[in-house]
Amino acid sequence: MDMKLGGKTVLITGGSRGIGFACAMGFAAEGCTVHIASRSKESLEAARDKIRARHNVPVEIHPADFSKGDTARSIVEAVGHADILVNNAGAIPRGDIFGMTEPKWREAWELKVFGYVNATRAMLEKMYARKKGVVVNVIGLAGESYNYDYVAGTMGNAGLMAFTRAVGSRSVDHGVRVVAINPPATRTDRMLTLLRGQAEQKWGDPERWPELTKHMPFGRAAEPDEVADLAVFLASERASYISGVVMTLDGGQAARH
Repeated sequence: MDMKLGGKTVLITGGSRGIGFACAMGFAAEGCTVHIASRSKESLEAARDKIRARHNVPVEIHPADFSKGDTARSIVEAVGHADILVNNAGAIPRGDIFGMTEPKWREAWELKVFGYVNATRAMLEKMYARKKGVVVNVIGLAGESYNYDYVAGTMGNAGLMAFTRAVGSRSVDHGVRVVAINPPATRTDRMLTLLRGQAEQKWGDPERWPELTKHMPFGRAAEPDEVADLAVFLASERASYISGVVMTLDGGQAARH
């Protein structure tokens, strides 16, 4: 299926690793000019080289901390011509109401919550003026599967879900769509490191980590490419009547009891 994305420009936050990097590869495969942002210049350079090696498209990197509002706005200003914004930067740590101290809670939300809000606000000003554009928020399943031991993540993700629905319900009046994806546990390098550590602790063998995912739908975690494929579709003209919605990509996990 032709996604009709050739020649479009996309800005992806948290684009050097994991789901963000998979999204960068996915959009590059469709012929998009790709801009990726993250805190690590080294990781960005490595990601840029891999994308360029596989796809013959322009790739630009932006070392930036999107937890800082002024920084987020400056990057969006530099890439304000982008047709698509993918908000993906940020990982909120686990912890219950007592374990998540106020400083830890605020630090996590500065990137994952306010980073999304600030980047979206800045980009919408550009997109509204052009009467076109798409924002895709990669959020997380915790926003609909409430977890006491992940209270800051549950609350932050739920807030971003509401943000997507509220903004996306009216952005269409300006020709702009705002959508979101809720992926579950996804087989990123970060997750593999955690699983290998757990397998080492439980069985003394880190390579037994796949056994820790047997309880998941289809007996495995989601793949980054599966999340990226949905992001690419939602950003394309094939999804031109979709806005203000959150797509759950979890193999039915959230509906299990």
